[in-house]
Amino acid sequence: MSNLNLAQRLARPELLDLEPYQSARRIGGRGDIWINANESPFNRTELARLNRYPECQPPELIAAYSKYSNVPAANIVCGRGADEAIELLIRAFCIPGRDSIAIFGPTYGMYSISAKTFNVGVNALNLSEDYQLPSDISGVKGCKLVFICNPNNPTGTVLSVERIEQVLQQLPDQLVVVDEAYIEFCPENSVAKLLESYPNLVILRTLSKAFALAGARCGFLMASTDIIDIIMLVIAPYPVPLPVSTLAVQALSDDGITNMLADVALLKAQGQRLAATLTDLGAKVVPSGANFLLVYFDDIAKISNGLKDAGIVARAYRDPRLVDAIRFSFTNERETDQIITVLQQLLA
Repeated sequence: MSNLNLAQRLARPELLDLEPYQSARRIGGRGDIWINANESPFNRTELARLNRYPECQPPELIAAYSKYSNVPAANIVCGRGADEAIELLIRAFCIPGRDSIAIFGPTYGMYSISAKTFNVGVNALNLSEDYQLPSDISGVKGCKLVFICNPNNPTGTVLSVERIEQVLQQLPDQLVVVDEAYIEFCPENSVAKLLESYPNLVILRTLSKAFALAGARCGFLMASTDIIDIIMLVIAPYPVPLPVSTLAVQALSDDGITNMLADVALLKAQGQRLAATLTDLGAKVVPSGANFLLVYFDDIAKISNGLKDAGIVARAYRDPRLVDAIRFSFTNERETDQIITVLQQLLA
């Protein structure tokens, strides 16, 4: 055991001797006639090579995200959104019926759901009144994975890099998973620069939000190569469809990043308009570093019904801390104008 690295010590023991499935693309090969994967030789679509299986980790896509994130390609795994990365971590490191994860709520519901579907315990701790991590995090002791959403969904609140680094230092023998799905809306708060210093850090990213590719399902897990090695033992043979990889590479091009930054600026401007209006109307707006606002209302039923009657679909919650709140995703100027008009009428 003394010769094992942190990832190997935390991994499910049976994985250390597991021989991963060697798909045709992981084995590789060079030649002009491909008959090693039981594929059809006929391409019946307008997209090239759809009759062939894609690379398990498309090199062009990994290189593009490495350039964008300033994280070495060896520290990146791509999959079907950040949701798949959550499941991969739980499958790889948590022994069903014995291990547990820790979360700080209210937060993204899939951490808990994914754990429960694998018979892994969930230690659900509370964020503070202002939705920050509690000063005492001793309650996470013994949990294999500690999930921290930053900016947090659904509150939009942001933790500083310094606070997350404190957690990493306090939990050297546990994996601290920082979900940065919304980090493009406050990039200064990313902990990507800490990856080299902390072998217990895992970062989740996605192209669903700022890059406007929610329908493509493309996400990334960034971690030490030791953790990456364990993840690659359990990942699906072909987790990134070729059309998804093609779209993602385009989104991560120089032009794609320029478009993303322009979209983020526009969305943040509309979010500021919405926040200012709601504040003026007496609602309690939680400061947000993401692409949405969590807003508390005195008469939540009136607002919910009024929004529904106006054809506006916003997010409400059953969590006791959120029953009087609605989450509003930022949108374009025209739709923001409509939302503001309806809210002014409801709160007049």
